[in-house]
Amino acid sequence: MNDLQLFLPCAAGVEDTLADEVHALCGLSGDDLLVGRGGVVLRAAWRDAMRLNLHSRLAQRVLVQLSQTPYRSEDDLYEAATAVAWEAWFTARQRFKVEITAQHSPLKSLNFAALRIKDAVADRFRDRAGVRPDVDTQRPDVRLYVHLTSSDCTLYMDTSGEPLFKRGWREDKGEAPLKETLAAAMIAASGWDACVPLYDPCCGSGTIAIEAAQRACNIAPGLLRRFGFERLLPHDAAAWAALKEEAMQMRRPATVTVHGSDVSFRMVDFAQRNAERAGVADAVQFRGGDALQRMPPSAQPGVMLVNPPYGERIETAGIAGRTQGGRERAQTDEGGDFFAQLAAHWKRHYAGWTAWVLTPDLKLPSRMRLKESRRVPLWNGPIECRLFRFDMVAGSARSREAQP
Repeated sequence: MNDLQLFLPCAAGVEDTLADEVHALCGLSGDDLLVGRGGVVLRAAWRDAMRLNLHSRLAQRVLVQLSQTPYRSEDDLYEAATAVAWEAWFTARQRFKVEITAQHSPLKSLNFAALRIKDAVADRFRDRAGVRPDVDTQRPDVRLYVHLTSSDCTLYMDTSGEPLFKRGWREDKGEAPLKETLAAAMIAASGWDACVPLYDPCCGSGTIAIEAAQRACNIAPGLLRRFGFERLLPHDAAAWAALKEEAMQMRRPATVTVHGSDVSFRMVDFAQRNAERAGVADAVQFRGGDALQRMPPSAQPGVMLVNPPYGERIETAGIAGRTQGGRERAQTDEGGDFFAQLAAHWKRHYAGWTAWVLTPDLKLPSRMRLKESRRVPLWNGPIECRLFRFDMVAGSARSREAQP
């Protein structure tokens, strides 16, 4: 277990940032750490797999690659799965689940392909131990992942269990909450170093602010949850206990306060309770208030990180969804464009701040009448987005108002 090939999937656009994180956590580089499409590939030990599950803020899972073989039919998949020594990973008493993804696969039914692989796993156990393990699609002990391309089948053992964005602290949430892994990617892309204030004026249940506060306090994101590798046969309980103890010793007080606000006091209450569970109640401050009216939370300029309302996220920040010309737009109660008014508010009161805004609207800078200094491609689930950077310059609002 000291020479494993791992694949860490992540949101599209986050691959390079994830590679930097893996390098910092495990010290890997060169051929041992490669950036791929939708994730990174690395050669590492079992202890590294546990460390990455515990500390990675960006990966969606930590998968161990078990085989990669060419295929043309479902029978080829059966043969590929039969050749893997599943008994080295789990027992026949444990329940398992097969999850399958595909890209340009020639097969007609992914469900049938998954069924053939499930049969192969069960048949191998029956042939060697006389007992077939059960399948459980709801609460499996073990998760097996299969990825099909146009020519190859890759089989993985999942070491994470629940996806890594489930940190274990978010029990209260609103509509269409931002995943913690994407919030962490926004923070990483912004370059925020926990030396200046960070503020989310549309904080919802507090995801961005809490992720930032945990980073400022150097709290490992996986400390509050359990992982799939704890149920696998190679699990080393002593090494895992040592890793968790090491992570606990790395915690530190935050040197700067993180802020969040939301027009919904119900969401502010959710955010405060989530922060308490995440162990950062002392490092983050939540307040109620409309984003169009809130003044800067600190005298020192800092970084704003915002996932503003769009589409299914339209019910925040004192605005409502209106349909115009087939498009859903963010508007204030008075009927004005929320983003234009938000930009005007920032230019008037947030001189010196840097604002990062995640949106699927590529024309947002023109709607806000701002010139972006950077744009970072990111995906929010199936939604292609851009993370725009706007630099608030002192006097920009007054100079525009003085023009004829």
